[in-house]
Amino acid sequence: MKAYIHQVQYYETDRMGITHHSNYIRWMEEARVAFLEELGWSYARLEHMGIFSPVTQVSCEYKKTTTFPDQVAIEVQVQEYRGVRLFLAYRMLDARTGEEAAVGTSGHCFLNREGRPMSLKKECPAFDAALRALLTEEKGGEKL
Repeated sequence: MKAYIHQVQYYETDRMGITHHSNYIRWMEEARVAFLEELGWSYARLEHMGIFSPVTQVSCEYKKTTTFPDQVAIEVQVQEYRGVRLFLAYRMLDARTGEEAAVGTSGHCFLNREGRPMSLKKECPAFDAALRALLTEEKGGEKL
């Protein structure tokens, strides 16, 4: 999957002239939505199908500051997938230098329209297969 590119906006910086730490979490969410779109399972499509995927946990480790108007390349990988839960890993790089700016993870569950957990394997086998294929590909081809 290709990296998502975010250009740091002036309003995302603080009085010290560096990107405020809260923005990295927002960028991870932007990258997740772009990742799903590229996978062929846009968030809009999933919601239309009655599949919702809220954030259940998030973490971010900051490595290097970014400033306006840097471009940040965000790589997204499936870290773990359990049918009802999805964990993604993010690597944020300065697009110009390749230096690592931050790394993070996010956890998500899948809910139906009533807000109840759902198994993608049962409710949406094609999306389940797409996520499992990515996980297998990223784990070097081993079957899960």
